[in-house]
This record gives sequence, C-alpha cells and structure tokens, in this order.
Amino acid sequence: MDIGHTFDAHAVTVAFSIALLAGVSTGLGGLLVALKSKPTNRFLAGSLGFSAGVMVYISLVELLPGGIDDLAEVYGGRASLYGVLAFFAGVLLIAVIDRLVPEAINPHEFPDERSRDRARSTMMRAGLLTGVAIAIHNFPEGFATFIAALGDPQLALPIAAAIAIHNIPEGIAVAVPLREATGKKWAAAGWATLSGLAEPLGAAIGFLVLMPFMGPATLGLSFAAVAGIMVFISFDKLLPSAIATGQHHHSVYGVVAGMALMAASLIALS
Repeated sequence: MDIGHTFDAHAVTVAFSIALLAGVSTGLGGLLVALKSKPTNRFLAGSLGFSAGVMVYISLVELLPGGIDDLAEVYGGRASLYGVLAFFAGVLLIAVIDRLVPEAINPHEFPDERSRDRARSTMMRAGLLTGVAIAIHNFPEGFATFIAALGDPQLALPIAAAIAIHNIPEGIAVAVPLREATGKKWAAAGWATLSGLAEPLGAAIGFLVLMPFMGPATLGLSFAAVAGIMVFISFDKLLPSAIATGQHHHSVYGVVAGMALMAASLIALS
C-alpha cells in the first residue's frame, strides 16, 4: 500500500466527503420507512453478506499488511508484533463499545413485527435509544472510513460502499419505532439520518486528534486498528444480521461476491 505521510487540504476534503457519504446512507433506511418500502430478505442478506466480504478481505489483505509496512519504517523487525497488537486493540475497542450498549437496544437485528404491538411511549424510547446506540457504533466506523480514504481514496470507496449498505438497515431500526410512536414518518427518517452523522463526526475528531502525530507509526497503528474494527463489525453485525433474514445461502453468496470484487479491484489498481 503506497501511503503518503503528508496530506494536503484536497486529500482531507475527499476523505471526509467519503466518510460523510457513508454516514448519511443511514438516512436511506429512514427514507425506505418513510416511503413504506421494505427491501426483500434476499436482497438484504446478499447486500449485508457482500459488505462483510468487502470489509474482511480489505482488512486482512490490504489494511493490516499496509499498516505493518508503515510500522516497519520505524520499528523494523518488531513491526508485525505491533501491527497484530494494534489489530486486536481495534477489535477490543469496538467490542467494548458494543458491550456498553444495552442488549435490548443493540442494533444487531432487523425490527420485527412485534414492535408494532408495543405502547407508543415504549416505541419512542426504543427509537431514540437505538439511534444513540447506532451513533456510538458509527463513530469508529467513520474514523475507519476516513483513515482509509486519507491513504488511498480509490481503496476507500468500496469500504465506504460496504459501510453505507449496512447502514441502511440501521436506519430502518431507528425509523420504524419512531414512525410508529409519533406517526411522523419524515421526522423519523430525519432522526435516522442524524444517527448516521456520527460517522463524519468520528472522522473529524479522529483526524484532529491524530493530525499532530501523523507519521509512519501513527498511520501504521491506525490502519491495523481499523482493520480490527472492520473485521469485528463484519462478524458481529453484518453476518448475524444477514443470517437473521432467513436467507443463509444468499448471505454466503454475498460474502464470496464481495471478496471477489475486492480482489479484482485490488489487482486492477496494482
């Protein structure tokens, strides 16, 4: 991975724009709810599986090795050790965030029909808390997208697309209970969009914190940690949600297709 260690304003703007586009895709889920449309289970299973395939492949084949290459400029033979430690630190970070979100509002499953029978006050609370939970989850995803785009915008586009795809059902998870509680479908869609804006916020704060320390070591550790975050998201969020649709085979087909597309794109870019 050829990653520069100095970034001009244009590179930062492009990277932030990609993170922003990934984040606002949560609003597409809210839009689907507002329009009373619902994707088929096969489409959701395939799309979520595809996202997982993209993110796992790019994390293990490109981001982690690229991070270790950067670390080698500073740490030499210890680069692999530090890269692996950073990878699992990323896993631990997102796992801790995941555990801090109460089980009842953790957005791992699609909203089911039983939610329609709950009291409106319960629906309102569920929708708002789910929005907060998703925002917490989206924060490190925004940094992950941003740091990848900062290194290589072409490489970051499929990552952003993968995150955008899995943000759509998260938007649905926020909008459905709020629509049922308030009867205001467009307001519910707006709240879903707002929850996704944690991604560009994560990108901005992450960059401002790291900017004074940008260099081979910082970038290498960041890429390795981002790889861990993405792998955890794929195994903990994307695949379980895909399987929950009841379309197991389409989930697997999506994973393979995502990996194949990323392999082809990396070969084409090399």
